[in-house]
Amino acid sequence: MPSKVKAALLREAEVQVISGLGHSSLYAAMRDGRFPRPVRVGPRTVRWVATEVDAFIKRRIAERDATQAT
Repeated sequence: MPSKVKAALLREAEVQVISGLGHSSLYAAMRDGRFPRPVRVGPRTVRWVATEVDAFIKRRIAERDATQAT
């Protein structure tokens, strides 16, 4: 049964704008396990799953709110 949910794949430039992270910070966060890893879509092409990037942003907001609540 095919999935009805269509996951959008984002280019690095889009991820940088959405997340506010530059190239080096983005790859450092992935290395540290703090940011989702991309999906390989071609021999030299990767994309990030939009819902995973969105979840990262929501986690960061929740962390901020938890810190401010104390």
